[in-house]
Formats: sequence, structure tokens, C-alpha cells
Amino acid sequence: MTHRLAVPVILSTVALDAIGVGLIFPVMPDLILSVTGGTLAGAALWGGVLSTGFAVMQFLFGPALGALSDRWGRRPVLLGSLAVLAAGYVLMALAMTIWLLLVSRLVAGIASATHATATAFLADISAPEDRGRRFGLVGAAFGFGFVAGPAIGGLLAGVDTRAPFWGAALLALVNLTVAALVLPETVTERIRRPFSLTRANPVGALAAVSRLPGLARLLTVFALLAVAMNVYPSIWPYFGTARFGWDAPMIGASLAVYGVCFGIAQATLVGPLIARFGEAGAATLGLCLGIATLTAFGFVAQGWLALALTVIAAVGGLTTPALQALASRATPEDAQGELQGVLASLNALAMIVAPLVMTAVFAAFTAPGAVAYLPGAPFLLAAGLAVLALALHLARPRPAMPDPLT
Repeated sequence: MTHRLAVPVILSTVALDAIGVGLIFPVMPDLILSVTGGTLAGAALWGGVLSTGFAVMQFLFGPALGALSDRWGRRPVLLGSLAVLAAGYVLMALAMTIWLLLVSRLVAGIASATHATATAFLADISAPEDRGRRFGLVGAAFGFGFVAGPAIGGLLAGVDTRAPFWGAALLALVNLTVAALVLPETVTERIRRPFSLTRANPVGALAAVSRLPGLARLLTVFALLAVAMNVYPSIWPYFGTARFGWDAPMIGASLAVYGVCFGIAQATLVGPLIARFGEAGAATLGLCLGIATLTAFGFVAQGWLALALTVIAAVGGLTTPALQALASRATPEDAQGELQGVLASLNALAMIVAPLVMTAVFAAFTAPGAVAYLPGAPFLLAAGLAVLALALHLARPRPAMPDPLT
């Protein structure tokens, strides 16, 4: 199979995986209620535990899976992850206790290497100047899948509460079958590297990757941006309710608008903007757009304007693939999997930290007796983090100019 065919197969794998993740969102509260017999408030707490546990496992095991893919190849890691994810969805469909649900989410978190492995796969088969565009396509595939997943899950939930989990398991098996039939291995003997336990954990892998020239700063920018951008999933439903009086369908529709715009921007704008401004310039543009929209969300008072801002915020998503491309350029060919594992860990860490911080800030500025009623305060904090990221990004060393006298 040619690498030309590998690209659409990888993108469809990412999209189907995202659909599988989104399928289960609409019915998680009902499933938790059915196995605990408690209240909705208690179900929300358990939902937080399940989500945090998933992210913690991603943080801990992302580098290990990246290192394994550098040693044994992208194909076996991707296929193994899909098989375990399918088994995890089946376990969730059959679970009759909350503890079994928790175990299934922890296992799924450990095996959730599909996105990072797919990105490393594309890095293997892409010239450095093409990586940013293809990383944007991965983001687009995930975005479209994430929008479609909840919609399909809501339809399946009308059949049975556990039907979405069986649907997610089926999609993972379809993913597995297609990938097994057509995906080649991209790790050759030239770029294969030994597996090392010291680099197969978040601390060791981050230390090793950070020693590469320029990567410590890039990773810091990536981490700050990840925390800032996680403000959206962390507080958007609460923000929409408090600021605009939106109900659940309207909140869902607003998230769909963002997801569709994000997918379109990743698919159609990332490549041309990187070609026009370069990877560093595109990252600067994306950070500036992000700062502007986060600041605007801090003070916006009309719902229609918030919807318009989501379009601009989606375009600002070009920062991530641009930063990924810069980091990929600075990383040896035999460490692309390790790099993607580190980036996955940093993103998982942001998914752990951001909800705790952003919801606490939201509560502080919306609770009775608050110094100022400002539901958008978490967005202003996120804007501040993005400003720090931009300052670090602009402080990067510039290439030396040739001496005209030599």
C-alpha cells in the first residue's frame, strides 16, 4: 500500500475513534445513575472521577506508548490500542457497578494512543514542510468525529441506554479491521530506537525531549496553551447558562457550531496559513486570535455575539498543529513517537488541571456575595496564560543573519 492511501486511512481512523468517544457522552449520566442508584449530583461527581481517571492514565502512559511505537512500530501500537478500546466499550456496556465502569475508563485511558500514534505515523511519512498541514488534518478529523459522535449517541440512546457503548465498540472494531488490512509499518530500521524505561514515563520522557535544542520552550508554550484552551470544555455549559440563560439544547448547538468551524479551519486554513507565514508565524497568528477571543468571551453579554466569536476561536486552533510541526522539526526521526507521547501527556495534564482551576474561578465570580459578578472570569485567566505563551513563543532565538562582509 502506498503512503498516499495511508493518509486517508489514518484520518478516518482518528475520525471514527472520535465518534466512538463522543457516542457515550449523552448517556453517561443515565448509565452512572443506573449502576449507583444515587442522585444526579452524585452521578456528576462520579462522572468527574471517571473523566479525571481517564486523563491521569493518558498522562502517565502516553510516553510509554510513544516509546513503544518508536521501538516496535506505529502499526502494532495503533492496532493494540484499538483492540483494548473496543474491549473497554464492551466492558462499559456490560458494567453493573460503578467500580467496573471506573476500571474500564482507566484501561481506556491507558490505551488511548490512537491520536498520538496517528500523528507520529504522519510525521514518519511527511516531509518536514508538510507536517503542519497534515497535523491540521488530524485535528479536523477528530473535530468532525467529535461533533458527529454525540448526535449519533443521542439517537442510539433512544433505543437503549447501553446501545451507544455497543456502537462505540463496533466502530473501534471497524477501525481495527481497516487499519489491520491496509496500514503499513512506517518505523524502519533506520529510525527504530531501543525502548528505555527511563524515557517511558512522563518525567523521564519530558526531560529527555526537553534537552533537544529549542524544545523546552516549545513544550512550555504548548502546555500553557493547552491549559488555556481547556477553558472551553471546562466551563462552557455553566458559562452559557449563567451569562445567556441557555438551555441544554442551545449549549449543545453552540458546541456543534464550534466543532464544525474548528474542523473546517483545521482542514482548509492550516496548510495555506503555514505556507504563507511559516510554522512560527502561523503559531503567532493563532495565539493572537486566541488571546483576542478569550478576552472577548470574558466580557461578552449577548449570546449571538458569543456564537460569532466561536468561529474566530476555531480559526485560532491553527496554533496547535503549527507548534506540533515546529516541535517535530526539532526532534530526531527516531523519537517522533516519544515526542507525540510527551505532547499527549501535556494535554492530559491540562485536562486534569484546567477543570479544577477554571471551575473554581467561575464559582468565585458567580457565587452569592462575589466581589464582582463575572461569569467570563475563567476566559480572562485563560487569556493571561495565552499571553504568557505568546511572549515565550516570540522570545525564540532567531536564526543568525549572514555577515555581508564575509
